[in-house]
Amino acid sequence: MMDENKQVNNTSQQLGEPTEVKQSMKSDSPAQTNSNESDSEVTEQVTTPENVSSDTIFSPEDSVATTEKTEVETAALAELTQQIESLKVQLEERSTQYMRIAADFENYRKRTSKEKEELDLQVKRNTILELLPIVDNFERARAHLKPQSDGEMTIHKSYQGVYKQLVECLKRIGVSPMRPEGQEFDPNLHEAVMREPTDEHPEGTVLEELVRGYYLGDRVLRHSMVKVAAPKEDTPPAPDEQSSSSDS
Repeated sequence: MMDENKQVNNTSQQLGEPTEVKQSMKSDSPAQTNSNESDSEVTEQVTTPENVSSDTIFSPEDSVATTEKTEVETAALAELTQQIESLKVQLEERSTQYMRIAADFENYRKRTSKEKEELDLQVKRNTILELLPIVDNFERARAHLKPQSDGEMTIHKSYQGVYKQLVECLKRIGVSPMRPEGQEFDPNLHEAVMREPTDEHPEGTVLEELVRGYYLGDRVLRHSMVKVAAPKEDTPPAPDEQSSSSDS
């Protein structure tokens, strides 16, 4: 076989064939063809990822759109935050206004309740003051009348029963009498209408109650008219005693 190739080479050299024909003949071999096909496949495989990667790269237009979208979302978030803050301020204002109205209403309720109590007390006070002279007359009658016969005693017991009923009624509504005898004079409770010089009691002591005073609850309904102790003045000596002492 080798001898045949040598002969062919010799024959071709003799005939003067160029070397390019030999090279083309070599390139037409199946092995060379297969190598070229494999190179082209590798080249296609290499170029294919490059094409894919070039498709996935963001263009400038996409980046601008993304930036605009982010700015819109940021603006919307800022607007929502501002609305929330505004609602919080409104809520605080409404809460403060509600607390103020509730406090004003509570003060109004207390004030009206106190005014109602004062009005009821004033009406009660005025009504009882109209009845107290009747009680005074009963007491004067009891002090001055001294029944002698059985008929007078029956009448005495009758009006004493009415007087007792009236006093019990006054007690139920909160009226109580003062007992100032022996106490120190108090201008908030007593009204001094008489002064009696004495050395048996300290000055300013209430000696006698002339007109009874009354309380309505813990308040003074009517002041008590009283007689108050005064210091006893030294009596000057008689004229006869002064003349006798001068003669001596």
